[in-house]
Amino acid sequence: MNKRDGLIIGEDGLARCWWHGGKPDYQDYHDREWGRPVADDRTLFEKICLEGFQAGLSWYTILRKRENFRAAFANFDMDKVAAFTEEDVERCLADAGIVRHRAKIESTINNAQRAKEMRAEFGSLAAYFWAHEPGPNDRPDRPIYEELIKLTQTDISKAISKDLKKRGWSFVGPTTVYAFMQAMGLVNDHIEGCICRDQVEKERSDFRRPT
Repeated sequence: MNKRDGLIIGEDGLARCWWHGGKPDYQDYHDREWGRPVADDRTLFEKICLEGFQAGLSWYTILRKRENFRAAFANFDMDKVAAFTEEDVERCLADAGIVRHRAKIESTINNAQRAKEMRAEFGSLAAYFWAHEPGPNDRPDRPIYEELIKLTQTDISKAISKDLKKRGWSFVGPTTVYAFMQAMGLVNDHIEGCICRDQVEKERSDFRRPT
């Protein structure tokens, strides 16, 4: 594989963003999931929780454990997770298939409770998050490698983070929130020249924003 301008040329001869490193499962995540717009509350809740677990680790580490996390946290059904007890915390702490970090486990339960409150207020998590989608003047039109490797948070991700914390969420710093925004399609940060860039842009164009 050859890397140029932040792109990796794969064995199939196609150019992709550099960060998957050619790992087959990570490349599949890049191609099929990352950046494609999501309006499903379960998926949004799962992702923001897993981004919180990622803090201090790599997303690839979390991705490889994702099915284990789903099993441990009731497939990230926020109603079920919100009802978890101390017994569930201890069960998760004993689960070698996930990241056994008490504060992050307890945060996931807390955030499920806060997510239910947000759903009651806004109708859905999707309506809340998509109301914060950056406008055309808030970011570069066609992101390039030199910009993206430095871009870990934005004014909008800082604002969302601040609001979530006021609402009682935890492990939702501005960098975590921006990674969530990238993954869930609120922005399209596939690099110019990546095979997914235009595909994702079309999906975003066709996407019906929740209200």
